[in-house]
Amino acid sequence: QLQLVESGGGLVQPGGSLRLSCAASGFTLDYRTIGWFRQVPGKEREGVSCIASSGSTYYADAVRSRFTIVRDNGENTVYLEMNSLKPEDTGVYYCAAAGPAAAQAMCVLTLGDYWGQGTQVTVSS
Repeated sequence: QLQLVESGGGLVQPGGSLRLSCAASGFTLDYRTIGWFRQVPGKEREGVSCIASSGSTYYADAVRSRFTIVRDNGENTVYLEMNSLKPEDTGVYYCAAAGPAAAQAMCVLTLGDYWGQGTQVTVSS
């Protein structure tokens, strides 16, 4: 079965940190562009950060310098390190795997062949 499974979400206070994981099973992430997307009620899903197979990355302006996307091909997993979290970072975070697209294209166009089920991140005091 081909699937992506996210984990690591939760409730955190403003200024805190979380690390999200996106683990693939049934297929390899090696040659794919992987992305993290966020969705809040009433809004469209938006790209947060994406990473190409080359390692090139894209970050949305709102998260640049606070979030870091890392891929571990050996573990077939992609991580999103989130620091200095703000209430506006709250949402359901989805990971997705696309073909060999540019990282920016994947994030901006919300591309994805496979999607995870999402993990909730809540930033609140």
